[in-house]
Amino acid sequence: MSVHPEHDLPGAVLRPVRGHHAFESCVEQLATAIRLGVYPRGSTLPTERELAERLHVSRATLREAMAALRQAGLVETTRGRGGGTVVTLKQGMPSARAAARVTPTRRRDWLDALDYRRIVEPGAAALAASRQLTDVRVEQLEQAHAEVASARKRAEHRQADSRFHLTVAALTDSPRTVEAVTSVQATLHEMLLAIPVLDANIAHSDRQHAALVRAIKAGKPDRARRVMEEHCDDTAALLRGLVG
Repeated sequence: MSVHPEHDLPGAVLRPVRGHHAFESCVEQLATAIRLGVYPRGSTLPTERELAERLHVSRATLREAMAALRQAGLVETTRGRGGGTVVTLKQGMPSARAAARVTPTRRRDWLDALDYRRIVEPGAAALAASRQLTDVRVEQLEQAHAEVASARKRAEHRQADSRFHLTVAALTDSPRTVEAVTSVQATLHEMLLAIPVLDANIAHSDRQHAALVRAIKAGKPDRARRVMEEHCDDTAALLRGLVG
């Protein structure tokens, strides 16, 4: 069945997204609309063209977002009678079941951790960029970055990603900062286990990691903070949409 609400509920929920957050924002908004019943189970989502226009994104970006929703078990794509793509809601995938098992208390704690991370990690990145780094410390940062970029297995990538963020925190020489980043990374790891690994997000994350390394090595605290803020915002958008 198709959804034809009396009021333009999709129009109120789905909003134009910002360019550099396009993929993550698409996933967040569409997943939230699905979970909140704007598009109930068994309904058909609007056409690719209509969604792309509503969200102000390219069709290529929208296709990446829809692929992420399929991986998360929220939608299933079939061929319609008219030759188009019909998307119906589906809740049977492993990642969807994992997210469904999260208790309300745990979910609130997770979302609070995302807010806390938005404060802690950009500050850690800025502080790291303000330090006078020795060649050894620079090599440690570059090695941590290389391990993330070269990781092929999902579990290895998640661990390498955590090590990279902890390495950035360690460059601050602030034990309390390291403790705070360790705490948020531990919670973030739990959250990421409840969603699928998304290739588009990994590619975007790798670019942000590279930009962060450049900012820290160049001694640009403001730039390092901005890059980490965008990085945290993108991850939070995916998690709020898929775990909610």
